[in-house]
Formats: sequence, structure tokens, C-alpha cells
Amino acid sequence: MSVNPAPSLQLADYLEKLPGTTFRKLYQQPSTAFAIFRRMLPHLAKTLVMRILYMPKPMPLSDLDLWVKPDAKRQRDHAISTLKGLHIIQISMPSKEKPQEMQLTTNFKNSLRLALTGGGEHNSFGVPSTLLVPPEIDTPFLDRYARKRWEDILHFVVSSVGYKSTGDVSGPNKSVKELLIAGRLVDRRPNGTIGITQAGFTFLLQEPNAQVWTLLLLWLEASETNKAAGLETVDMLSFLFVLASLELGRAYDTNALTEQRKNMLPSLLDFGLIYIPQHKRSMFFPTRLATTLTSGGSSLRTISEGSGSGGPGGPLGPSADQKGSVIVETNYRIYAYTQSTLQIAVLALFCKLNMRFPDMVAGRVTRTSIHQAINFGISADQIISYLAAHAHEQMHRSAALANKPILPPTVVDQIRLWQLENERMKTTGGFLFRDFEDHKEFLDTARFAEEIGVLVWRSDKSGMFFANKYEQIRDYLKSRKRIE
Repeated sequence: MSVNPAPSLQLADYLEKLPGTTFRKLYQQPSTAFAIFRRMLPHLAKTLVMRILYMPKPMPLSDLDLWVKPDAKRQRDHAISTLKGLHIIQISMPSKEKPQEMQLTTNFKNSLRLALTGGGEHNSFGVPSTLLVPPEIDTPFLDRYARKRWEDILHFVVSSVGYKSTGDVSGPNKSVKELLIAGRLVDRRPNGTIGITQAGFTFLLQEPNAQVWTLLLLWLEASETNKAAGLETVDMLSFLFVLASLELGRAYDTNALTEQRKNMLPSLLDFGLIYIPQHKRSMFFPTRLATTLTSGGSSLRTISEGSGSGGPGGPLGPSADQKGSVIVETNYRIYAYTQSTLQIAVLALFCKLNMRFPDMVAGRVTRTSIHQAINFGISADQIISYLAAHAHEQMHRSAALANKPILPPTVVDQIRLWQLENERMKTTGGFLFRDFEDHKEFLDTARFAEEIGVLVWRSDKSGMFFANKYEQIRDYLKSRKRIE
């Protein structure tokens, strides 16, 4: 199994790389069109889609100037760029005879209409099971099951640096471990052990919903290189959007699925996205991990917020007293008021822990512990961001009263200096644009790159700039050539 390593695979980045033919297949399912409309589009883009959804003919592109305020040009360009990148709209080529027009792509328009108004026999939102549901399978049961499965995965990533949890952790299945290694969230060291990577540490600190998508997208990429598994990427992605539209706690008919989607169920079971009763294999239950895939809400606690149930965030949401638990002193000592084995394990990645109590751990940031973290691939900025994001409420109050930073500057500076002992450069992946036909073309293109948020560096004197993405810039340059 082999996939391309990435620091943090996100759904938007993955979808942007897909060709138009793939989107046409995806948008044949109303659940997919509705899920992308809900999750992927900024507010202005959603407004534009709803305004033209039932228009009988294409809309002149110039009409957008009447809809959007002049000072919101950047938001408008971003909305149009997003809609084009997801193949939701088509914009005609500019010409002298006819002004540019904009319309929704056919499959997306038809499917979104079906999703909003109902009708059809597409079964895009699942087929409920008619069998009797076992009484022990309710929402709390599914939440406990999903939490256990997902925390097994997180514990495996954390324990790859030698931290051993004292809790009831059985670890994920072999296929999930291989996926984590193939996705470079952990890697095999020369001595045969498994170690966390920088991408793995970033994965641990993500919101649970982003963690789930990171793992699912690694799974999709792995399936592209493993044709023997008999899974088609488009259908896999479409089925994930179907799961996101299902109702938590309700049983669905397994026999209504295609053979290919039935083959996906074992992997989804390993991830904790579905539950299948041992004595009733013809039904499956989506868990909260699946039903929140395309919603703004969080599915489980973050790693820093611990585990357990209850709290205002819902059955798996965070409790208010666990959001900030870390105290950092100027003498490099760290105290964390937590019972979460996952949070303690994360601290152990870059701290030397020497005391543990029922509801608190104490340790110290040292030169050795920071160098160890850097060897794992964890950066100083990641450590500092983690400590700042999870600082105790008392640190926030003290910083506000004294008008000072939350973390002691001496600790922050020293962590960065310890990293600089081994690292002198910072790299950013991207594309260099140069050799423009004239300086005006360079200025216009660089300005466009800055407006869409992909410009990293520019040199007006040399007539070149560096961007972290190229697709939208390429389309912009092509449109300039056509107009000329």
C-alpha cells in the first residue's frame, strides 16, 4: 500500500485535484451535491447557487456586480473561484459578440433540486431497514462504540513514540495500522520500531472531524493504487457523502447497497464510522463520526479535551472545564490538569513528565525533550501553538491583566532556539512564476494570486512570484490570452 504523504489532507484540497468527469459522476447522486453544497461552499457561494438554481436560462456574469457590493470584490472572486474549482458552475468564454454567462452544471443542478424537494428512486439518502432493531443499540451505545474505535487509532499514533497507555486500549486493526504507515502519519524506523511523524503530530492536534477526513482521504488514495481491492474512488467518495446524510441511531438495509459498497463496510467498521450487529449482518448503523462528516459540528472530543461522555457539547462533545488545562511557568515547568491519557501522551512527546496524580501531571520542557520532539518531526511552532491553544484559564486572565502574551516569552524563545540548533531553513512547497510577456502581465497576475490567497512571495524588481497553488492562476492566464 502506498499513498502520497501530506501534512494534513483536507477534503477541499482533494476535491480540487479531481477532473471534471469525476465531478459529473459524483453529482449524479443528490446526497453528494447536497453534502458539497453544505460543507464546501462559503456563504456567498451558497447564496449565488440558490439564486440561480431555478433560473430557466444562463445569467449574464455582469449581473453579479449588481448583486455584490463593490467592497466585497475579493469575497465574490473567492466564491466564483470555489464554484468553478468544484465544477458547480460553468462560465462561457469571453467574446465580442456575446457577453459572458454563468450557469450551474447540469448534474449538480438536477441533483440539488432533488435533494431539496425530494422525489425519484435514487436511494441516495439510504434505505431504512425493516428488521427489528436490537434494544441495546441506541445512540449512547453507538457513541461509546465510535469513541472506542477512534481512540484506539489515536492511541496507536501516540504510543508509536514509546508512550504506553494504562487504559483499555486494544489498538486498531492491522489494515488501519498499515494505512497510517502508508500515509506517513507514523513511519518505520531503521531499528524496526514505529515512530510518529510531523504529519502525525499535526493529525493528533486536528479537530476530530478533520482527523476523520484525513484518514478517509488516505484510504481513498490508497484504493487508487490498490486496484485488486475492487473499489472505485468515485463510488467510495459518493458513499461517504451518503453516510453523512443518514440519521444517527437508525438502522439501514445492507442488502440495498451495491456489491462495491458492501466491500467498503469492513474498512468503515474499522474506522468506527458504522456499526454492524454480529447477529444481524443485514443492517448497519451510522455512528456520529459518519453523520457529522459534512456538518460544522464536532463528532468527538479533540485529543486535548480528553475522553468520556457528557458536557454541553453533546454526548461526545467537550466539557467546559477541560478546554484549557495546561500551565506553563517561566522556569520551564508544565502542569496539566487532566485525566485524559491522550492529552498526557501528547505532552510526553515534547515534555519530560516526572509526576502524575489522579487529575494532574507535572513535567518540564528541556533541551533534550525538545530535540526528541524535533527528531519525531514535530516543529517548535507546533509545540508553541499547542501550549497556547490549551493554556489554562488562569494564564489567560493573568496575560490579560498584565497585557502580556499568554505563554512566557522566555519559554517560547528558548523552544525556538533549541530547534534552531538543528534547523536553519524553512521550506514551502509551491510554484515559481516568471518570464511574463511584459511587466503589466506580471503585476496583474501577481495581484490576482494575492486576491485568491495563494501568493507566498513576489519580487517586482525581478518580475517573478511564488504561489502555493497554480490551478486558478493557470485558468486566469488562459482567459487573458483568449481576451487578447
